[in-house]
Amino acid sequence: MKKIVGAGLSIAALTSAAFAANSLDSNPNYKKLKNFHPQGVSNDQCLMCHKTMDPGIIADWKHSKHAKAGVGCVECHVVPKDYPTAFKAHPMQGSNWTVQIAVSSVTCAKCHAKEVTEYLNSGHARGAAQWLAVNGSGHGKAMTKLSYHYESLKGNAPSLNGVKGLGKGIRTDGSVFQANEKNPKLADLNVANICIQCHGTTIKLDSQGKPLPTTWPNDGIASLYPDGGVGNCLSCHSRHKFSAAEARHPASCGNCHLGPDHPMKEVFESSVHGHIFDTNEEDYKFDTGEQIPGKTLRAATCFTCHMAAINGLKATHNVSLRLKWNLWAPDSFLRTAGYETAGWAFWKGGGKVSKKTVIRGNPKAGNPNGPEAARADMKKVCAVCHEATFTNNYFQRIDAAVKIYNQYKTFANKMMKDLKSKGLIKSDVWSDPFWKLYYYLWHHEGRRFRHGAAMGSPDYAHWHGVFQVMQDIREMKDIYNYRMKMLKKYKDPKKVLENEPPMPVVTHE
Repeated sequence: MKKIVGAGLSIAALTSAAFAANSLDSNPNYKKLKNFHPQGVSNDQCLMCHKTMDPGIIADWKHSKHAKAGVGCVECHVVPKDYPTAFKAHPMQGSNWTVQIAVSSVTCAKCHAKEVTEYLNSGHARGAAQWLAVNGSGHGKAMTKLSYHYESLKGNAPSLNGVKGLGKGIRTDGSVFQANEKNPKLADLNVANICIQCHGTTIKLDSQGKPLPTTWPNDGIASLYPDGGVGNCLSCHSRHKFSAAEARHPASCGNCHLGPDHPMKEVFESSVHGHIFDTNEEDYKFDTGEQIPGKTLRAATCFTCHMAAINGLKATHNVSLRLKWNLWAPDSFLRTAGYETAGWAFWKGGGKVSKKTVIRGNPKAGNPNGPEAARADMKKVCAVCHEATFTNNYFQRIDAAVKIYNQYKTFANKMMKDLKSKGLIKSDVWSDPFWKLYYYLWHHEGRRFRHGAAMGSPDYAHWHGVFQVMQDIREMKDIYNYRMKMLKKYKDPKKVLENEPPMPVVTHE
């Protein structure tokens, strides 16, 4: 008995120590900014110009809680002259201050320390680092190449993720595959429109501290700023009103969680919860973080399940805390690894970009007490409106969907491994029907299947989900059998691929 108690104490001590190490004060720029007192500057000075130049910004701010509390331009945009994001060319400067254009969560943490800490513990904080990492991981490079649509990459550009010289593109047999090589700046500007607007990127400034158009403006959930800030809170709390009520509305989540590969917006809208919300929005009050049926809501929204104070649970900015499974990964696994690590690595690095500070992070991040504790918390949310049998039966069905998906994916993995080992996957994977089906199986249909089941949308769970996964498996098996048969005939994998007739892939929208 003593050994068991001792082990429990050790685990608790380790958890406590790990959490203590993840302190906001571990970022020297946070401590510097928190203790900074600018001299000779007021909000009125800023308003003299910006009320004419940027009337929309000023109007939003005037209607914000910030304005009512006396928090204005100075508190967010005025920094020490030697601060990493200082705009050195700003026309108004004081003896010890200048202005920052690119504001990160380091600034937000001065007042919202609890919220920023919870956010850094969540999977949201991994959004940029998991693929923009400079850790040389194959995962990071693959995602970067995908964002540049696998065109020929050369020299020092493009290098969005800090990795210089990503190598040749996947196709070099024509100018149409060399747009990035010939126009690296154009390529970087185009990438700024896509993935990084949700995931985030490494925010880059010119020599004067002015943000570059290839990385800013950016509202990505986890952009990496020169002062060590991760994200800027604007993904959910849009500038300059920074409304908490707006952030709690399902539309806020729908900015990023939508589309063929992760249609949580569409899944929610087609669920019973979404139907109730759409037809009874007047019954919802998003100006409070506490959710009380009959007073602030009629049925669950994204915020209710993942963040709200409800049924004894505290409100949180850690959106991973109540999740048992990882449902977006190629193979679903239990969230067994506690708090996220990627955000803290960059935060502690104070903005330095290195292999130690920009890391892939922890896809198994969840509840520090384990996946069953996460499930128990989510059940508490459900229990507010549903009785125990309803809730327990529902979650058994979710677990079944995950296990069915994993069975399909395991079979697909075996075929892929076998084909790769025999040289039977094309070097241009995006021209390979087997590889494309494999990708769609997990990245599109598999995600829709799992999220549709988890969030109560039968059409996404079936017709957009497992039905298409089933088709993928059949098509992949046919291609696999054909290639194995032709390998016996030709004895040479190159001849097999060269002589394979075109095999169209069905649409996956």
